[in-house]
Amino acid sequence: MANLKEVRNRITSVSSTQQITSAMKMVSAAKLRRAQDAIISLRPYANKLNEMLQHLVQVADTSNTSFSGDRDVQTVLLVAITSNRGLCGAFNSNVIKRTKALAAGKYKDRKVSVLTIGKKADDAFKGTELRVIGTDLPKGLYKLYEDLTYEKVAPVAESIMENYINGQFDRVELIYNEFKNAAVQHLIAEQYLPVLPPKVEEDKAGNGFVHDYVFEPNKDEIVEELIPRSLKIQLFRAILESHAAEHGARMTAMHKATENATDMIKELRISYNKARQAAITNELIEIVSGADALSN
Repeated sequence: MANLKEVRNRITSVSSTQQITSAMKMVSAAKLRRAQDAIISLRPYANKLNEMLQHLVQVADTSNTSFSGDRDVQTVLLVAITSNRGLCGAFNSNVIKRTKALAAGKYKDRKVSVLTIGKKADDAFKGTELRVIGTDLPKGLYKLYEDLTYEKVAPVAESIMENYINGQFDRVELIYNEFKNAAVQHLIAEQYLPVLPPKVEEDKAGNGFVHDYVFEPNKDEIVEELIPRSLKIQLFRAILESHAAEHGARMTAMHKATENATDMIKELRISYNKARQAAITNELIEIVSGADALSN
């Protein structure tokens, strides 16, 4: 009977866990809907703005532009964007692993610093040699998720741009999960600064060409105005992508956890019934054996 009690307690425990995971799945589904609407609304604007920026950098004289051009890469800033909470599968660990892989591989001989957005990235790089030292970059960026708006993200982008212009960093990369759908997230590591030129487009004859624009008031003013705005939108989009991908990953993880709990409860109930039947059988055998002994 002690065995029956253990199985019964196990069933109760798994049932409680199933209720929690099911509730978390519903909460993540509701949050995912809002986050998905936000990123879907921003994507067309962000993509078109980035496309215009790249073409303007290509056709304009960017020799005096602070955000483009090649540098001798000696210092690198990696911006790792994770979530504040766990229980979302490999969502956070993928970003952390890719960041460490870039630091140890692609930028092995460079001085690499990591700017973290999200508590999980904070915990992973806190106290390591990759933490940001000697800059005025903002701290505690996990608070952005408390009220994720463009107005709060823009100062972070401005600080990154200022440190890049001052020569604190020669290259900046963003590492985050791009939202595809509720079940799929793509890990992205893209160059943030300097601004990359666009790929040369070709016409039907296979000849390369560049876009021709009419500038008002002039090229330099438009480029200097458009580049910072595009970079702010690019960072805001990356955080929104990660935010939506987080809820999708958590909803999927909690859905799988709920299914696993259901399967475990079924197996435990079968084990409980078998053990209970065995106990009843043993009691019947003892009763019959005792009755036979008394009759003899």
